[in-house]
Amino acid sequence: MFKIMLCCSAGMSTSLLVSKMVDVAKERGLPVKIDAYGVSEFDTQFPQYQVVLLGPQVKYMLQTLSDKAATKGIPVQPIDMMDYGMQRGDKVLDDLDPPSPNSFCILS
Repeated sequence: MFKIMLCCSAGMSTSLLVSKMVDVAKERGLPVKIDAYGVSEFDTQFPQYQVVLLGPQVKYMLQTLSDKAATKGIPVQPIDMMDYGMQRGDKVLDDLDPPSPNSFCILS
């Protein structure tokens, strides 16, 4: 199972996007677990995940959070502002590293 953490300012604004991403992942047969947290929970939560996606409202923290996550080998990626605003769960999954569905299976 590939574990994805979404991080925003309070964890609330990403909940709808998480739901859309989960729906797309199910349609594609991708074994994923996706959760949303506020940035205040980053330090305690990120080690449980294989990638962290940042909402646009906390993108300014990308370098700081990337440095923390790098200690565990976990990449941190910003979510495209348009995809976030339009709640395009499919595009957010498409833009992930690893980029292909087969990569999800390899990492599970």
